[in-house]
Amino acid sequence: MESFPTVILKPGEADRIVAGHPWVYHGSILRTTAQAGDGELVQVKDHRQRLLGIGFYNSKSKINVRVLAPERVEIDQGFFEQRIRAALAVRQRHIPNATSFRVVNAEGDFLSGLIVDKYEDVIAIQISSLGMEKRKEKIVAALQNIFSPRAIVERSDIASRKFEGMEEANGVIAGELDGQVTVTLNGLKFQTNILGGHKTGMYLDQQTSYLAVAQFAKNAQVLDCFSFLGGFGLHAARAGASHVHMLDQSADAVAASLRNAETNNVKAIVSAEAVNVFDWLKANTITKPHEKLLPKFDLIVLDPPSFTRNRASVPDALRGYKEIHVRALKLLKPGGTLATFCCSHHVHSPLFQDTILSAAYDTRKVLRRVATYSQSPDHPIIPMIPETEYLKGFAFELVR
Repeated sequence: MESFPTVILKPGEADRIVAGHPWVYHGSILRTTAQAGDGELVQVKDHRQRLLGIGFYNSKSKINVRVLAPERVEIDQGFFEQRIRAALAVRQRHIPNATSFRVVNAEGDFLSGLIVDKYEDVIAIQISSLGMEKRKEKIVAALQNIFSPRAIVERSDIASRKFEGMEEANGVIAGELDGQVTVTLNGLKFQTNILGGHKTGMYLDQQTSYLAVAQFAKNAQVLDCFSFLGGFGLHAARAGASHVHMLDQSADAVAASLRNAETNNVKAIVSAEAVNVFDWLKANTITKPHEKLLPKFDLIVLDPPSFTRNRASVPDALRGYKEIHVRALKLLKPGGTLATFCCSHHVHSPLFQDTILSAAYDTRKVLRRVATYSQSPDHPIIPMIPETEYLKGFAFELVR
């Protein structure tokens, strides 16, 4: 096996790596024994020269090394096949009936910088590290051997690539793909634009929550805010809602959600608006002096995009979260259910709940928590890597 340049860590910096976190920051490095090429392999040792693992080096990134394995191994096509098959086995164990799901969730599957999503017979990949970028051909070959997909699409159109010294990339890199892909989630069909949709095409991380929230929809008037392709709304409609109204800022997403409603034979009880959700909630909760607002909905779903990408913007994000909860609680009938989600890693679960309870206090409402949600099992959480846990949610029943 070839020899690698060695990155030696400062005293006290090895414990996190030994415990399983794969990132080595620039400030953790004591020295390197030889010049390392960006995107190439290095071995990582503690200050006493004990091997901690091997990983991809990049001097341009704040994360100087992304550790791949605790021992010296060949990072070849066989390595990627083994890791991807191991990740696939986790999905087959926990969501055995799913046909569309995240196959590789970067750090959650010990492949930092690589995301792989399966949309029926189409594979989408997203690469955010230079080391993975330089081995794209090996990754694609491994995916072809495992899945024999109709097409492999790259959705590396993410801003974070610039921090690794890379340009954005988007397109079909293997096979052929014409038009949209029909994706099945929990038996419902969604037409999805793999080349242009959110993330790599859809929000696969809510697949299990769609079903869990739908249990509150029987005979309910439902409001689905930030509905995108209709994930929560259409699951609620199938579960027996009396009516579902969906809101999303994207006119294209609203049009797609209505097409999906027709495909799944629930269009008769579904309506949708392309509108700024904040503006809609405000307009529908404004009252004149001495006028009492009559709540309209038995189930309200709040599933907004992340309001914050860094710690500095958390206070502004919390104000946004509180605002939509204040408005939503005013529209919720007593005995009704509010299902609400936050997908920002920087807003942890207790802080998110505190924000909801603050909104309840301001509106003089009392809530009973009836469910707690997390990301679908195809987005595995490694507790020693806090960054792998980002999606959290609750269902609250309005007591009064």
